[in-house]
Amino acid sequence: MLLEVENLTVRYGDAEPAVDRVTFHLQAGEALGLIGESGCGKSTIGRSLIKLLPKYANIEGTICVDGEAIAERKDGTWRGEKVGLIFQDPMTRLDPLMSIEAHGLEVLASHYPKLSPQSAKQRVYDALRSVRIDPSRARQYPHEFSGGMRQRVAIALSLLLNPVLLIADEPTTSLDITLATDILKELTVLRKSRSMGLLLVTHDLGMVAEYCDRIAVMYNGAIVETGTVEEIFHSPQHPYTQSLLASVLHFNPEILTPIEALPEVQNPEAQENISENMPENIQSEHQESSEHQEPTVAEQEKLPKKPMPRVILYVSQLKKHYVTGGNLLTRFVDPSIGLVKAVDGIDLEIISGETFGIIGESGSGKSTTGRAILQLIKPDRGSVRFNGVELTRLKQEQMRQMRSQMQMIFQDPRACFSPYMNVFRSVADPLLIHKIVPDLESARDKVYAILEKVGLNSQLADRYPSDLSGGQLQRVAIARALITNPKFIICDEPVSMLDASIQSQVLQLMRDLKQEFKLTYIFITHDLAVAQFFCDRIAVMRRGKIVEHGSTEAVLTNPQHEYTKALIASIPRIPHVNS
Repeated sequence: MLLEVENLTVRYGDAEPAVDRVTFHLQAGEALGLIGESGCGKSTIGRSLIKLLPKYANIEGTICVDGEAIAERKDGTWRGEKVGLIFQDPMTRLDPLMSIEAHGLEVLASHYPKLSPQSAKQRVYDALRSVRIDPSRARQYPHEFSGGMRQRVAIALSLLLNPVLLIADEPTTSLDITLATDILKELTVLRKSRSMGLLLVTHDLGMVAEYCDRIAVMYNGAIVETGTVEEIFHSPQHPYTQSLLASVLHFNPEILTPIEALPEVQNPEAQENISENMPENIQSEHQESSEHQEPTVAEQEKLPKKPMPRVILYVSQLKKHYVTGGNLLTRFVDPSIGLVKAVDGIDLEIISGETFGIIGESGSGKSTTGRAILQLIKPDRGSVRFNGVELTRLKQEQMRQMRSQMQMIFQDPRACFSPYMNVFRSVADPLLIHKIVPDLESARDKVYAILEKVGLNSQLADRYPSDLSGGQLQRVAIARALITNPKFIICDEPVSMLDASIQSQVLQLMRDLKQEFKLTYIFITHDLAVAQFFCDRIAVMRRGKIVEHGSTEAVLTNPQHEYTKALIASIPRIPHVNS
């Protein structure tokens, strides 16, 4: 037996057990999926197996890896060589001051000090290639990679030492389905060829169904049900397992979930007052620029005569390129060397009141597009017009004022909240930044009201991010985005880190809030089941370009581009529970 866990109990201080008398085993070459809601103790078990719990954690029970009790090992050399761990949130695990290459070399140097520098570099490059990262990017830093690419780096680093047991804690959370499938296929080949055990801690039930041999279901710190994949999916016994499977969004391109209709079309001649709620200094510049942007007679003749929906956001030929490698000489010879075309000529029209989805692989430019639209990063060229205002021409202070109407919900709320600010201060901060209220005390009623709107008790206002579950923290992020009463929100993978039941709740909440606050969403996701459920229209991105776009139904039922077809074909199908 490769892994034996007997009566494992973990307490943090005097609190109730986070893990309560858990027993399970794992054979060499076997994959066990550990599933359950956020806060149930899944990650605590994973960290227990590699002795990475905080010092104040009290651990009881026995853990044996490859016949050896890990409690008896005093040195840390076994960590990485025998047991590897892939973390869920790589940005908080990678040193921002170290290049990717330096991370790998440090790991190898600590375990194989006699390995030559050239051999060590080659092993790092080979590991990066195995997760489809060009070794030419090895000298870049974590912040220069997308979330999905950082996760690929984390996976590559965990495999450097060839462990016999790999603990993967939500390893594919931020990866698109094609890459997640490739990586899990590769992990499957590795674990079988090397007789490596895999403990897959995840909320992605499709991945569990496809790549695991057995499943353990956790609830409230205990394992409530175990069985083969077929037993759990086709005949779940525990009520929690039954409710968890019932909450899963199944992707089925032949049966699309009904979505709300797009807003009624408006005659373009019936112009809305787009200057309403616009900062005064921006109004004047917008009015001046409008005088110089009247279409010519020839352009007017080309305008469509039929009524059109009102477009709240125009994006035209948006580009953002990065230079990541080479030197002045090599780039003079070939300007394409080291050039990453993150966004390469994007055109979008977002209709007021719709949910527009952007899907694609990690590193395709989805998140960069969202940040460039909001001017969080400056595009190299292109036009972004929000409610008639050209954002690329605004000064920094003007753009800051505009952001009260344009907000963003990020993928990992734990990485974008200050650990030293409680929930009340975090949510109130935008009101102070945009001078909507004069002081914190004046913001109290607004904060409590918006917390109630997103389904959180106002008593949570005094808590800190570390005190909240992933689902609660994502609701706080939504509350912070809504506090300034915006009209347009870019959602960058807002539910990818949530388990199935919480994910469904948050998505339904976002749909309800969209109606109540009359919001327009750009919804960035790699999960086609979520896009099917949530989006009116979708665009498929690959390598900085949009390769296909249209209504959700048209793209998912009749994809035209080969990449879209491959994306749909890669989705693991979750078995339906027997009634």
